Amino acid sequence: MTPAQARRCPRDDPARTSMSDQHAGNQRPDDRTAGELPHLRADGLPHLRADGTAYMVDVTGKKPTVREATAVARVDCSPAIMAALQQGTVPKGDVLAVARIAGIQAAKHTPDLLPLAHVIGVHGASVDLELAHDHVDISATVRTADRTGVEMEALTAVTVAALAVVDMVKGVDRMVEIRGAEVVHKAGGRSGDWTRPGDD
Repeated sequence: MTPAQARRCPRDDPARTSMSDQHAGNQRPDDRTAGELPHLRADGLPHLRADGTAYMVDVTGKKPTVREATAVARVDCSPAIMAALQQGTVPKGDVLAVARIAGIQAAKHTPDLLPLAHVIGVHGASVDLELAHDHVDISATVRTADRTGVEMEALTAVTVAALAVVDMVKGVDRMVEIRGAEVVHKAGGRSGDWTRPGDD
């Protein structure tokens, strides 16, 4: 999975409503109850007890297996910043190198940021950045041989890498913007392989 395969941010789709619309009680056409969502357990969200309180899911009984997840994001930049990135003349230094290391480091610190994420072994992590004409594509793939998946680690990697890009260029481009962080592929585990439709 390459960064160029990143899909546009969901908010670019006019068929979707804003968060404020949803909070006002307006449902999207594809809204369904939890019982109808195929990716949720029949008894509800996995991190919630029956009384609605949160807890950390117990995975001690699960068998360690090889698992992998890939996530993508993009950072929209001005033409001036894209030119500086192409030429390597951003004042703060090597933006792509800093962002790559920031993303890898972030993957390993996911449980420090997300209170219900499990502390698992991050046995492999790669973060790649590609320059397009008006944005930076970011892709991260994380692998483990453990009891639970690494989707959140992959998402943490791309979002922190994106934040590193913003931090490196914000002094020149105040309009820089992070767009469309999402998991596009996972492999292994009880639910098997999955690829986001349109990202084959």
